[in-house]
Amino acid sequence: MYQQNWPSTSRGQAFPPPANRCTVQAKAHRRGFLKAASSLVGYHLATCRSPSRAYSSPNERPRIGAIGLRYQGTVIANQAKRFGDIVAVCDVDRHVRDQAKAAFGSTPYSCENYRDLLDRKDVDVVTIGAPDHWHSQMLIDACRAGKDVYCEKPLTLTVDEGKLVSKVVQQTARVVQVGSWQRSDERFRLAVEMVRAGRIGKLQQVDVVLGKNVTGGPFASRTVPGHLNWNLWQGQTPDVPYVEERCHYTFRWWWEYSGGQMTDWGAHHIDIAQWGIDSLPIAFQGTSRNPQSSGGYNVPIDFESQVTYANGVVMNIRDHGDNGILFTGDQGRLFVNRGKITGLAVEELSSKPLPRGDWKVYPHDNLDEPVRSGKLDSIVSHMHNFFECIQTRKPTISDVSSQHRSVSTCHLANIAIRLGRPVRWDPLDESCIDDPQANQMLSREQRHGFEVG
Repeated sequence: MYQQNWPSTSRGQAFPPPANRCTVQAKAHRRGFLKAASSLVGYHLATCRSPSRAYSSPNERPRIGAIGLRYQGTVIANQAKRFGDIVAVCDVDRHVRDQAKAAFGSTPYSCENYRDLLDRKDVDVVTIGAPDHWHSQMLIDACRAGKDVYCEKPLTLTVDEGKLVSKVVQQTARVVQVGSWQRSDERFRLAVEMVRAGRIGKLQQVDVVLGKNVTGGPFASRTVPGHLNWNLWQGQTPDVPYVEERCHYTFRWWWEYSGGQMTDWGAHHIDIAQWGIDSLPIAFQGTSRNPQSSGGYNVPIDFESQVTYANGVVMNIRDHGDNGILFTGDQGRLFVNRGKITGLAVEELSSKPLPRGDWKVYPHDNLDEPVRSGKLDSIVSHMHNFFECIQTRKPTISDVSSQHRSVSTCHLANIAIRLGRPVRWDPLDESCIDDPQANQMLSREQRHGFEVG
């Protein structure tokens, strides 16, 4: 019966279902029980562990070390200092580092290498705002150093990194919040609760619009600025001549360091979409039509992808249209983005409110308060949740488990796009089915001396 409703590609070719789809669903129930039991044990261990130091009173402020302070790194550090004190800053760019040191005052310790910051006993909590290709290793090292971590999204550069990060976080029982702050926004939370409550009927399809990848190039190589440690900035990625456009904000448009809009916006929108879908992805396909120019940005452009879930829901991901998430059920539709939530079901809420006993995405007093004034207020709520969980040792709203699953979907969609053909996925073994080429792309070659592990 799955074959009849299976989606077609944009070229009209039927996308064959995995032969073991029913098996995957059955295995999901069996393994889901075992994983739940294992997670429960891990949770109890986590709640018995103390933070990196014991706080003598609720008024005692954690001491924060901020790693990576360009753009979003500064945003999250500024929000974190509402709940603690910035005592150390780190960035491979001396100009950025010096600006941060001056901005945070009280003469915080500063360094170029983040490991020097992690060695400090006066750092309890770490924020990570470095480029994407550094997230996994910095998070792993911070957890092993006994720090609780707020790490910017996307969580990882590859699927295999996510497996390792998940293992280390469980072993160390650290509290980790990933910066997918839309989970702390009233609009997105309400959208997921309404979808899961059946307010648009049985969910059938989700359409996610991320926006276009930036184009540009070719770019000229230049002499490395004296204030930048280019070797350390590159980390695990190939050693290449310095190109200004590879660094700082525009790293997002290079495959070596990120995944373009698929991981940049996808870590937000695809995460919310999967929260509403409540199932495991089992198949991917994707296309991109116009290659980038040689020597310039190299993430795909004019891209689209399609993800099929074990419960039959199909998610379409596109780079054009109204940025946001459209949930379609057999009784209605619901659209949500950072500025609005619309649909008949939303209009009917005043007369048909969600019952108090209905399922909630993440019961939390602070997050249940309306957040109406935009992005920064939602980030504050997200950060509040992190520091609250540091005290309680409970899982955060954007924990590593959920964010590994979300960004893995982003990575797999990118893999299908790059291959230009369907990819079948076993979400329990976390491997591509009968596809050595796709499985090879779950990781990347890493530069000697900077291997993630």
